Amino acid sequence: MKETTKQDVTASTHGIQLLDSTLRDGSYAVDFQFDKAFVIGLAKRLNDLSVNLVEVAHGIGFEAERAGYTESNISLTEWCDIANENFSTSKWGMFAQPGFSRLSTLKWLCSEGMSFVRVGLEAYRVEENLDYLEHALTHCDDVYLNLMKSSVVSPDKIGNFLRNVPSEITGVYIVDSYGTMLPEDVENYVRAVRETFPVVGFHGHDNLGMANANSLAAISAGASVVDGTLYGIGRGSGNAAIESLAGILSNMGKGDYDYREFAKLAEMCNQEMKVIPGSHYLQVLGGVIGLHTSLFPVIEKVCSEQKIDEMAVMKEALNVATYDPKESDIYKASEIVSQKMCA
Repeated sequence: MKETTKQDVTASTHGIQLLDSTLRDGSYAVDFQFDKAFVIGLAKRLNDLSVNLVEVAHGIGFEAERAGYTESNISLTEWCDIANENFSTSKWGMFAQPGFSRLSTLKWLCSEGMSFVRVGLEAYRVEENLDYLEHALTHCDDVYLNLMKSSVVSPDKIGNFLRNVPSEITGVYIVDSYGTMLPEDVENYVRAVRETFPVVGFHGHDNLGMANANSLAAISAGASVVDGTLYGIGRGSGNAAIESLAGILSNMGKGDYDYREFAKLAEMCNQEMKVIPGSHYLQVLGGVIGLHTSLFPVIEKVCSEQKIDEMAVMKEALNVATYDPKESDIYKASEIVSQKMCA
């Protein structure tokens, strides 16, 4: 394994690193079925733009098919080949979840040239997965901890869940999975994490149209890495639009990014990616209430069958769940709402 690059991340914080996740988070929008020629072409052009970090492969994490999710039409071997052939200036990596992304596979991916991995965990699950993080550090140059659904835990308590995280972690990400945060929220979370970890990243979703503004708030609070996707294409309502971030950061003097070329790539993605439409109505409700996009299909199903209100079910699910609601909580919530209507 080559020498660690952690110092490179920290040293560049006078500017802001952009991570492009179009070839990872964008896969949700096409049911994880990318056109291979499109992927190769986009990878080449992202590399020409010298994007700091590029994330590729399955949106949910590598080996997500082991947990029953739709398999990517591009194999891990093919992703490695594409990345190695096209990324010479940009570092590339993948997303992992300990529930299905095997450490043995992570070790192999890093031996094949992968520079970084982002391990996705809810804050309240970090403690039970410390062993995974520690082993990941032995395999990969740069290991980021992505705190999925960060808003489930309040800023003043999030540090308690990170107290035993290895200090060798490259950085910790605040993730607005529900697209529900406002700039003040983001600043509070970033500052809370920065008390322990110098490198903090931010990954925003756009349910309420705040992803770009929240990314700037994260930077204002001390984040040094922010995510985006071209044209904002990603899961549910999408992500911060990286072409806009590139332009904003250039205007702020926090990075010399070719926003014109980013904008051209964004247009290409908008035209060539066959994005599967979703319910904007539910995305907005989810952003206001704080509920994840993955639950929207079951919410639509039970509300249609029982002729009950989606918002009522969403709100009741938050009362039922211990932390973030699961599908079982939606069914319980729908039963409660139905009973209240009949009372």
